[in-house]
Amino acid sequence: MTNIIITGSKGRMGRTLVACAPHHPELRIAGQVDQGDDLKSIIGHGDVIIDFSSHTATPAIAALCAEHKKSMVIGTTGHSDEETRQITRHSASIPMVFSANFSTGVNTLFWLTRKAAEILGPGFDLEIIDMHHRLKRDAPSGTAKALAEILASVRKQHLEKVVRHGRAGMVGERTAEEIGMHSLRGGDVVGDHTVVFAGIGERVELTHKASSRETLANGALRAAQWVINQKSGLYDMQDVLGLK
Repeated sequence: MTNIIITGSKGRMGRTLVACAPHHPELRIAGQVDQGDDLKSIIGHGDVIIDFSSHTATPAIAALCAEHKKSMVIGTTGHSDEETRQITRHSASIPMVFSANFSTGVNTLFWLTRKAAEILGPGFDLEIIDMHHRLKRDAPSGTAKALAEILASVRKQHLEKVVRHGRAGMVGERTAEEIGMHSLRGGDVVGDHTVVFAGIGERVELTHKASSRETLANGALRAAQWVINQKSGLYDMQDVLGLK
């Protein structure tokens, strides 16, 4: 039996994790933490901390997990580069699954995006579209960023130099190097992501649409069961699913 503690337990994803956990008999919820609660007082009861809190809270949670030698699964998004550095440095002492999206389908999309970019080559223009509910605070989504990073890595580009966030006015012709990023927000959309490969005379589109947060929660719970048996290091859902 693996004991888990959920941080951000009163948020949308936290509540979904609590609802899904009983369907994973190998897991037991040993604690639930939200804003104002003291993780330190109960961290000894858990084997794995599943973090869906906020980008500002994750660095301190990671430091506490490292201090107490507790494995981590991190699904919180919107971290700055500095926050990401503060979080990931603790993977030297604990196993940590840090993923932009825990859905099996989205991670298949990651794999397919890499393969398509390799096969289609530089002759196709690259655009990414993400759509989420009106309450989502960060844009683009963590998943959209991960897709852009995959595309940039295949083309051996520095993403920050080629990413183009939307277009307005007389922006000139599209360059072959840029990767377009477009974020739509509205309604109660759980999460839609499309990668467009636009060539001359043809277009390839890869799309994933999530209709329930349960797919994300079940993936994070699967990752919690997996990470407990790993050595210290930084992993993602591709590792959990054996896609690497």
